[in-house]
Amino acid sequence: MDQPVIPFDLIRMFIGEQPPLFYAEILVRTLIVYLYTLLMIRWIGGRGVAQLSMIEFVLVIALGSAVGDAMFYPEVPLFAAMAVITIIVTFNKLLDRLIVRYDRAKNMVDGRPIALVRDGRILLDATNQRDLGLAEIKAMLRLAGIANLGEINVAYLEAGGGLSVFRTKNPHPGLSLLPPLHLLNPPPHQDKPLAMNAQTCCGNCGAPHGAQIIATRAPCHFCGSRTWQAPEWPDAATDPVKGGAKPME
Repeated sequence: MDQPVIPFDLIRMFIGEQPPLFYAEILVRTLIVYLYTLLMIRWIGGRGVAQLSMIEFVLVIALGSAVGDAMFYPEVPLFAAMAVITIIVTFNKLLDRLIVRYDRAKNMVDGRPIALVRDGRILLDATNQRDLGLAEIKAMLRLAGIANLGEINVAYLEAGGGLSVFRTKNPHPGLSLLPPLHLLNPPPHQDKPLAMNAQTCCGNCGAPHGAQIIATRAPCHFCGSRTWQAPEWPDAATDPVKGGAKPME
């Protein structure tokens, strides 16, 4: 039968029953758990921690566990928890200094930015690399104020999960990023796969194509989709009542 806990037992509170060598084990266990957690967070990517860097995110998790265990479990001595916190903060500070001084260290810890959209087309290789769906990318672009892929020169997913969008100086017809028509409540009309200039675009990745690809029933050269949609000019994409595309001059 376990002995009852004696309140304010200073030896139990600060030292516990572990031998002094146990604190060396704490050092090893803390570094192993920290590095493993950092590796796991790095593996899942940065889209879930857009407001925090990878280092800060792991720091919050590690400190939360160390502080919580010391608060709730009487068998965890405070000196052990304080040792864990000290090791985590010190190691985190060293990583911060490495990241500031060496770009290679920053790329290893936080990762690199990747291009998600280029010249009005969503890059599927990049979406697969970061486990992002097309609907999710389109939602991120809408949040950045983009209504049509034809407005974009290049868009990057930053290492921290944020989206950087650079608009093109000469917008061209592209895939509309507006939600489905039943969510916008416009007057009903039939979607058409071709614009007046006999141009179409992939309804999946937005790549532009000529009308012959529909006539030959060929798939999109980039993503293999057979869904086609008439490209719209960027100014028409914000007004679903207008729709369509202007003739090419």
